[in-house]
Amino acid sequence: MKGLYCQQNTAGEEMTFVFQERENLSSTSESSLKINVKACALSWIDRKFLSETKLENDCLPVGREIAGVVLEVGSKVSFFQVDDQVVGILPLDSKESGLCDTIIAHEQYFVHKPEKISWHEAAGTIRDGLRAYTALHYLSHLAPEKSLLVMDGASTLGTIAIQLAHSRGAKVISTAHSVEDKQYLEKLRPTVARVIDVSNRKADIAESCLEETGGLGVDIVLDAGVRLFEHGETAALSLPLLPHKHDLITLLAVGGHWVTTMENLQLDPPDSHCLFLKGATISFLNDEIWSLSSAQQGKYLHILKDVMEKLSTGIFRPQLDEPVPLYEAKVSMEMVQKNEVRKKQVIQL
Repeated sequence: MKGLYCQQNTAGEEMTFVFQERENLSSTSESSLKINVKACALSWIDRKFLSETKLENDCLPVGREIAGVVLEVGSKVSFFQVDDQVVGILPLDSKESGLCDTIIAHEQYFVHKPEKISWHEAAGTIRDGLRAYTALHYLSHLAPEKSLLVMDGASTLGTIAIQLAHSRGAKVISTAHSVEDKQYLEKLRPTVARVIDVSNRKADIAESCLEETGGLGVDIVLDAGVRLFEHGETAALSLPLLPHKHDLITLLAVGGHWVTTMENLQLDPPDSHCLFLKGATISFLNDEIWSLSSAQQGKYLHILKDVMEKLSTGIFRPQLDEPVPLYEAKVSMEMVQKNEVRKKQVIQL
């Protein structure tokens, strides 16, 4: 049985994705499920993170967000039965490629998939839903009447974050990286309070947010990366549409929360002093923490269930590309790894 795997090259070289035969499936353990995979979403592989957590191998399985049908259950499995439809995220240390017809995984990583949701939608939403919940509920304590700035709101994560915030009664401001993104965000219902078009690099994000909030600032910021330097070679290499870190610190409200996706965020003493004066906090968004520790397994499964519920009721309307056949999975994964696609890529098996 073939699966898609990532072959690690030397530092600085691009990853190579190949289909290869895998070893025969072992028998289902007492707490595991054998699942017939129907759809698998593709996400960027963070090689550095895998190395730092001692999970880097010469050959890594590709595809962790899966939806499928239970074929067999272990003797101690209590939440699932044969023929149940399930969706979940395989852990970082999984040896299974989600792009195989059949996999075996522990039951603690899965929840039931509502029947009215397609395989494509379930697999394509589960990861971004988890990231949005982690950022807005567990890191920044989203509540009604709060104001939220979502950077790059037309991205797959940004779209779900906006929809989650609206469902909680929050006021949302978003940035758009292109005219098409701006048009998409302006058509969202409920409406976004303000869409800041940064594609022409003329918009002042801090000024726009302060104006929208009557000078009080934004309660929560979910970034999509920031520029750490204003001038010089390093700044030139940064993505030009990203705001400078000072902009986000300036627009934060007193007691505000900045949730960052930047693993190497660097704060200078003046930055820290400004945050201190505001009583503001910075949190780092790393959704892998849920599977790296089982201490909060109940919360994790509750998030996955709530994501599926909101998807089934139409609250979540994800940014999904058309389903991709398995034979095009290698090309799709190469595009995902190079950040050449905007919509979520989902492989239909």
